[in-house]
Amino acid sequence: MTRDPKKPTALDLPQVDPLPPETQKYFKICQEKLGLVPNVLRAYAFDVDKLNAFTAMYNDLMLGASGLTKLEREMIAVVVSSINRCWYCQVAHGAAVRQISGDPALGEAMVMNYRAASLKERQRAMLDFAAKLTESSARIEEADRNLLRDVGFSDRDIFDIASVAAFFNMTNRVASAVDMRPNDEYHAQAR
Repeated sequence: MTRDPKKPTALDLPQVDPLPPETQKYFKICQEKLGLVPNVLRAYAFDVDKLNAFTAMYNDLMLGASGLTKLEREMIAVVVSSINRCWYCQVAHGAAVRQISGDPALGEAMVMNYRAASLKERQRAMLDFAAKLTESSARIEEADRNLLRDVGFSDRDIFDIASVAAFFNMTNRVASAVDMRPNDEYHAQAR
């Protein structure tokens, strides 16, 4: 069975139509700022409560107050998604790293192998922590947190690193399970 390329996932979920005014407003803001409505939002639009929960958590972790820069948070998203081989998030957040950093090669390295990228010591420690959390979370210990403290991260920052990594581990699994597809526009952005 071939998949309809206009559907954000492989699932046949009824979409709320019309979307509530607040959701329509949010989608309009996305269209204006990003040039598209991310398929992840369209995928969640079958249940406005789930969509609102997803966007609230995403917006808090990725856009809220933090000692982590927006680029650092996107780098975590890409590294976690690369380890999990999440097609949607590798493409979408790889584009964000390219755009925010102004460095297409950095975005590619994050997707392929962050260890090959020219990174600051702080970034490398952060991404090593996110990778370990993704691959073997039960093995995180005080020495891992101390490595982050040694390069200038506060305990609040460590909580934020862990939260961003954990969020993308969850969303990667949902995206993979439902065959969520990235918007075509991401492929050409910031190249």
